[in-house]
Amino acid sequence: MKITNIAIRKTENKDDKCKAYVTVILDDVLAIHNIRLLEGNKGLFVAMPSIKSGDNQYFDLVHPIVNTFREELNNAIINEFNK
Repeated sequence: MKITNIAIRKTENKDDKCKAYVTVILDDVLAIHNIRLLEGNKGLFVAMPSIKSGDNQYFDLVHPIVNTFREELNNAIINEFNK
C-alpha cells in the first residue's frame, strides 16, 4: 500500500495538544480523514480516527495492522507537518 497524498490542517490553538488534523490518501483510491497529530510528553504522535462508546471507551475506526506500515505512516505524517 502506497501513501499517495497527505493533507495537513494545522490547528489554531497553540496550547492545544492536537496540533493538526490529517487526511491520508492510499493508492489514489482510499481516503482516511480525521487522523490527529498530537503533542505528547515524548513529542509528536499520530492518533487514528476513533469513536467513543457508551461506556467512555475509544475504539479506532481505522488502524494499520502491520507495524512497518504504521511506522511509515507516522513518519510520513510527522515529516509533512514539519515542512
